Amino acid sequence: MNLSRGYLVALFVVFAYLSWQLIDPFLQYVLAAVLVAFLLSPIQRRLEQSLSKTIVALALVALALVGFIVPFALVAFVVADDAANILQEVEPEALRLTEIEDAIDEELGVTVDITEAIVDSAEQIGTIMLEQTTAWLEVLTHTLIGIGLALFLLFYLLKDGDVLLDWVRQTTPLPDDVQDDLYDELEEVTWAVLAGHVLIAVVEGVIAGLGLFATGIPNAAFWTFVMVIFSLIPLIGAFIVWGPAVAYLFATGEPVLALGLAVYSAIVVGVADDYLRPIVVDRYAEISPAVIILGVLGGIYAFGIMGLFFGPVVVGALIATLSVIDDHYERLEGGTGTEY
Repeated sequence: MNLSRGYLVALFVVFAYLSWQLIDPFLQYVLAAVLVAFLLSPIQRRLEQSLSKTIVALALVALALVGFIVPFALVAFVVADDAANILQEVEPEALRLTEIEDAIDEELGVTVDITEAIVDSAEQIGTIMLEQTTAWLEVLTHTLIGIGLALFLLFYLLKDGDVLLDWVRQTTPLPDDVQDDLYDELEEVTWAVLAGHVLIAVVEGVIAGLGLFATGIPNAAFWTFVMVIFSLIPLIGAFIVWGPAVAYLFATGEPVLALGLAVYSAIVVGVADDYLRPIVVDRYAEISPAVIILGVLGGIYAFGIMGLFFGPVVVGALIATLSVIDDHYERLEGGTGTEY
């Protein structure tokens, strides 16, 4: 490598690092914008046949607000309200704190007041939260800025996304047919994860949640949300919630409701998984459950909440890239890879 090339590479590394520093604080929102743009791209291509790109992009951003962000905010509000109700329903009398205190006094000869200790702890927590008001305002400000940035990026990804893809194709040192194979594989993997696993997890969680509402399980909205999250993880699924819910109904003297919930969840939710998943996955690449588990769990650590979606995509993209390398590596080995 001569001096000029070395200088250019050094400049690229420096500016790539600085650019990453700019993106990193808002990575969650950038990934969300990319994800929503990908989901809306089929609609975008269809509408652009009869309308201008700007109008289509604005309309789809509005659709994203109505169809994604507003429902997500409502669900988050309901889930948070249910979670707060769960905490409020835990009363000291229900925990039999007096019996625990008497047992400690008899066994150890130590007099304790657990209720007073809990109250003191709650007061300390309240004081700490009050002192952290500035930090909460910073979080709120960061969230609002992030949402605004995501909507801004979404607009330009929809409006100029094809221009960006053309630039990527022109600057990628691979022949056109290899790029076609690579991008087709990546698109298949992404749709397989989103449609074959995320969508099915949402459907399974909601179907199971209907059973919780029908049988009168407290705070069913919160537990439905939990089931949707766990349905993303193969071999675990919604059973981790509806199973204990059945036990709860038995314990509270509702055997008929418990049996009904068990039968409904085992049959209806199971059928949804057995029939819906093959129908959706058959349209795209089939991804191993091991890839999904690794992607979901590792993705949460790497990307936060967006890792639920991007984690499996990243692992699947690696497998797709290896497949393309296996198909074309020998042909590219003897050339520069820049001939078209």
